Amino acid sequence: MQRRIAHLDMDAFFASVELLRYPQLAGLPVVVGGRRGTLAGDRPDDFPRLRDYVGRGVATTATYPARALGVHSGIGLMKAAALAPDAILLPANFDDYIRYSRLFKAAVAEIAPLIEDRGIDEIYIDLTGVPGETVELAQRIKDAVRAATGLSCSIGVTPNKLLSKIASDLDKPDGLTVLDYADIPTRIWPLAARKINGIGPRAGEKLDAMGIHTIGDLAAAAPESLIKEFGQHYGHWLTEVAHGRDARPVVTERETKSISRETTFERDLDVRADRDALTEILVKLCERVAGDLKRKGYVGRTIGLKLRYDDFRTVTRDMTIEQATDDAATILATVRSCLKRVPLDRRLRLLGVRVGTLLPPGEAGPRPPQPGENLRLFD
Repeated sequence: MQRRIAHLDMDAFFASVELLRYPQLAGLPVVVGGRRGTLAGDRPDDFPRLRDYVGRGVATTATYPARALGVHSGIGLMKAAALAPDAILLPANFDDYIRYSRLFKAAVAEIAPLIEDRGIDEIYIDLTGVPGETVELAQRIKDAVRAATGLSCSIGVTPNKLLSKIASDLDKPDGLTVLDYADIPTRIWPLAARKINGIGPRAGEKLDAMGIHTIGDLAAAAPESLIKEFGQHYGHWLTEVAHGRDARPVVTERETKSISRETTFERDLDVRADRDALTEILVKLCERVAGDLKRKGYVGRTIGLKLRYDDFRTVTRDMTIEQATDDAATILATVRSCLKRVPLDRRLRLLGVRVGTLLPPGEAGPRPPQPGENLRLFD
């Protein structure tokens, strides 16, 4: 039996969740990002505009009218303001996004339980053994998602994950696209090579320099030339994916290797002048990582610190402790030790905390003694 693999992608997920709260903004350019704030009033004119934003924040997502103006996820908000000054700026509310993520995934699982979680707003689904004609089944999943969340999604169904990821993006928003191998020359090959998940900016630039701009160009390229330019493994992979070949299974459980939290500041912080603020931020990061560990049922032995300076250099330091932990104070004390091994002679723009070498709590041994309270991390 030929496989039926679906890729489901929620449409402008964060922005769509915000529009459930503010339906009066439907059809308008809306950008989600920046700090949480208090919004007053009911009319669109009462909301803050992107032109008034000042800071280093980035766009988390944008509605489709904002995307038509050139705003996309990951773009700096100051740059976005130059493109769409009249767009409405809303703060991100991640608690709501997580709740709606759980709702849509639970709705899908009622119909097709073999799901690979790819993040807060997308999943792969193995429909091979699920009864029903493909289009009818995909529409049933879309209807269930809308009933559970009030939100639309786009689904691509093909024989493999590679093609389904591409197909789900072809008819957004609220799309339903079913493709087979016979559709590759007409639906896949005309697309830009960078539409293939796994071809990044650097590889795309190399392909452009070789005169390879579309997936069809890539399929027509001599495998030897790709291997010469990109190496044996990646060059062979490029040939395979250009012809739509992908044998990866839908992985329903994925081992967690580490748990981390990080934050980028609205302005660069000085280690001395902003010592109290930096200490508070790092304490909260440790508490959040500890909370994540407890929720997911892990303890960890390798504790790491991440710093990014105002010149965008990034440094990391790790330390492995004797007994695995999920305790915030223990993580904090270890991070403090990591701090002693990094230069603190420049302003900081990012802090991060990571815990790896994860184990279930039962395999961790006794909890270590608790360190002291009220640590001054940046002394």
